[in-house]
Amino acid sequence: MKIVRLRANHFENPIGYDISDLNLSWVVEDTKAKKQESAQIIISKSDKFQPENIVFDSGNCKDADSRSFRPDIKMEPYTCYYWKVKVTGDNGEVAESEIATFETGKLNDPWKGIWVTPDLDNGIHPYLRKSFLIDGEIKSARVYASAAGIYEIEINGEKISDEYLLPGYSVYDCWMQYQSFDVTRYLKSGKNAIGAMLGKGWFSGRFGLGGFENTYGDRMALICELVITKEDGTKVVIASDETWKSHKGPVIESSIYDGEYYNANLEIADWSKDNCNDDSWLGVKPVELKIGPMSERLSPPIVKHETFRPKKLITSKGEIVLDFGQNMAGWVEFDVNIPQDERVIIQYGELLQNGCFYRDNLRSAKAEYKYISKGKKAHVRPHFTYYGFRFVKVEGMDVNPDDFTAYAIYSHMDEIGEIKTSDERVNRLILNAKWGQKSNFVDVPTDCPQRDERMGWTGDAQFFSGTASFFTNTAAFYNKYMRDLREEQKLIDGSVPVIIPRVRNQREVGTGHGSSAWSDVATIVPWTTYLFFGDKAMLEKHYEIMKDWVGYIIRQDEADGGKRLWQTGNHIADWLALDNPDKTDIFNGGTDQYYVATAYYYYSVRLIGDAAESLGKKEDAVYYRKLQQEIKEAFCKEYVTPNGKISVDTQTAHVLALFMDLLPETHRTRVAEALKMKLVNKGSHLDTGFVGTPYISRVLSNVGANDFAYKLLFNEDFPSWLYSVNMGATTIWERWNSVNEDGSVSSTGMNSMNHYAYGSVVEWIARDICGLNPVIDEPGFKKAFIKPQPFRYMNNASITYKSVSGTYKNGWQFVDENKIKYNFEIPFNCVAEIVLPDVKLGDVIINGERPLMIEEKDNNVVMKVEAGKIEVICKPSCDYYPYLNINSSLKDVLACEEGIAILRKYIGAQLDSFREIPELLDLSFNKPLTANPIFGPLSILKQDQIDSLAEELSKCRAKI
Repeated sequence: MKIVRLRANHFENPIGYDISDLNLSWVVEDTKAKKQESAQIIISKSDKFQPENIVFDSGNCKDADSRSFRPDIKMEPYTCYYWKVKVTGDNGEVAESEIATFETGKLNDPWKGIWVTPDLDNGIHPYLRKSFLIDGEIKSARVYASAAGIYEIEINGEKISDEYLLPGYSVYDCWMQYQSFDVTRYLKSGKNAIGAMLGKGWFSGRFGLGGFENTYGDRMALICELVITKEDGTKVVIASDETWKSHKGPVIESSIYDGEYYNANLEIADWSKDNCNDDSWLGVKPVELKIGPMSERLSPPIVKHETFRPKKLITSKGEIVLDFGQNMAGWVEFDVNIPQDERVIIQYGELLQNGCFYRDNLRSAKAEYKYISKGKKAHVRPHFTYYGFRFVKVEGMDVNPDDFTAYAIYSHMDEIGEIKTSDERVNRLILNAKWGQKSNFVDVPTDCPQRDERMGWTGDAQFFSGTASFFTNTAAFYNKYMRDLREEQKLIDGSVPVIIPRVRNQREVGTGHGSSAWSDVATIVPWTTYLFFGDKAMLEKHYEIMKDWVGYIIRQDEADGGKRLWQTGNHIADWLALDNPDKTDIFNGGTDQYYVATAYYYYSVRLIGDAAESLGKKEDAVYYRKLQQEIKEAFCKEYVTPNGKISVDTQTAHVLALFMDLLPETHRTRVAEALKMKLVNKGSHLDTGFVGTPYISRVLSNVGANDFAYKLLFNEDFPSWLYSVNMGATTIWERWNSVNEDGSVSSTGMNSMNHYAYGSVVEWIARDICGLNPVIDEPGFKKAFIKPQPFRYMNNASITYKSVSGTYKNGWQFVDENKIKYNFEIPFNCVAEIVLPDVKLGDVIINGERPLMIEEKDNNVVMKVEAGKIEVICKPSCDYYPYLNINSSLKDVLACEEGIAILRKYIGAQLDSFREIPELLDLSFNKPLTANPIFGPLSILKQDQIDSLAEELSKCRAKI
């Protein structure tokens, strides 16, 4: 038995984070025990755990929850707490963990440092420094710091952390994060120095739609405290004050959008060391900032991750371009040795056009790095910006690719999910979605990382939240985002902006909030986080966010007559869907905005009802369940005919009704069939946008239409997921056709190559193809519902998922034409309900762990399984191949030799005549046989011939 992954508030050994609602978690592995008999959690002020230093001891606790254990302790500032866990299994095995830590920051201790700004003109990027002397031996030292802008701190010439873009991006005028660092190893007895470089960042640099500057203030500033504890127990505090000094630094200009301009001639040697002569430096001065209260950090660290080496290209224009092979967020570092005052310019872009460098889709963002040499060899990197890119164009130096390295930079989260299939295109799609997340999780969940936007669009965040939570532990990341949301929400009476944080200039206009689907991030992300990670303390904190958002919608409803519909306001609705009858409108989908608004009204009320029940808020639960039913009835009266036809005639409208459970049971089959026919009439293609796409595949699997769901996944022509994969994409595109078939960019005005919303399909792959689902009554995968849904489009699929409860492994593969092998691994102290579809009990062979329960139900075998490994070999009642039918598209029929023969048997002459007219054949290619202009539709056949044709087609396997 081994205890691993000890976390405090989802962080590993955090220093100075906001852990006021302390939540401890751990995982038990490598044991034959099934369940936890007891656990003992001990917290101490000393790593020796002497009795006098122990502040909490749970004793042998029978109900200690490894997902979310909440010790009742009063924490002190500036204190490192040591904790460990001892677990006893139901077989008598006992294990004790390694020691983990969490350390408090300042808490309520007043700041001794003050905000200081350089005594330089506005916009000049400064060096700041302070020399000091330490008498005696040093036991420990911490830095507590933040900046108006972006900061990097050095002590005695060394950068004090591996983090970048500090203090991150938040609603600065409502709350400001500070960071804490252990800097003991950088100090020495005697002379020392501390220094900081400052950049503009999100605080005062060009940012926001419209490119505002000085959004939160026009001065770069620093607040800092270096707290040194000596071996004799005394403390020394070096705080930012008017004794610090400033000097113009080498960064001439910086901007999140435009990049950085660096003049190495302005570097000052040893600027952060004690031997720097700062006699000619200027002073600093106190500054009043319009910011919110200082707070311990919530943001996960923004750090370097993967590295990439480039291939060198010489384009037809003579450009030197480096291809790093992967679209990402981050920057390029390089070694340079050129004469003094010569200039290197690095421009960043996502793709090539006609083999040449291209970046018009970045709009006004310059996205470049300029470097002026001081005539010495140097290693060069940006400090106060980041880029979205795969390619860079280099000017001003001879380029050796070995001198260049790209670094992917994003917020650190534990990677917990890995999905593999037998199809490399699907694997690339999954990887593209993962890279979309990495590129857009830079402190806030952005829409894109490259153009003049990079903002926290709430719709993108909620659409992708399930997929993101299968890839990584997003709990801490979303917790910080919810803090930003809460601060914005307080300013607009419970409403929620469509962008969080809202750039203050745009906030003052008073628009851009209260839009369904986007603003419903306030209910969807808290609930998704709870469902995936089981942190009840976090749900309790977010409950008021959910409640205030739903309260806002209710007030809009009441102001409009209390119809239990949401039919006021402006809603983004199914953004970028392809079904708008007005083909000149390329942004707004064809689904009525108030239909979408009412559907999400219902869904948010349903989710807060779930949250209220989970938190034991009985009165709230009763109220929201009643309201939920009222909205459902009003929705059906307004949008569904008595015989079950939805009046809004789009794929997305049908998807929302089915996914959100807006229909009476009697209507679900008809609506599901109508959705399938809509797909048939589109040649088995979707035309959904941001609202419909996350749910369409899940709905199809839920209604027993896996053949349709797999078909959507494996389509390769526009619009489809694999279209971009086949076009060489390494991230998810903003549009279904961001790049045309000829390789040309379809649009420059709004066309990101790194926009993760459509990557939400990966949640369906995890939940339905691989079969792994969280369960409401035991969130965090303490209990799982597992129902893999194989199909012959692929030979195998598997998921490994390191949940907060332990590691699940699900997999299936076809072993021959008649059998499927399933493998399941359930972690310690967990239980799973496993459903094997389309199989009878007598056709199941089980190896390994014996189920607690097994039965046959509705042509499925259902098992209840506890911790352990189990292998199942079964012979399903169907072969999982797709078959042709009378509604198959002409394309699918003509792709199959047997299908062609069947069609020729009935309408051979007509087929041959039209195959000679390519334009008409192209027009008909994706149309179903029953609604195909070539066949009119099949009007030359009698009904008995059509029936016979349908029967023969139904026995013909479609080409995969």
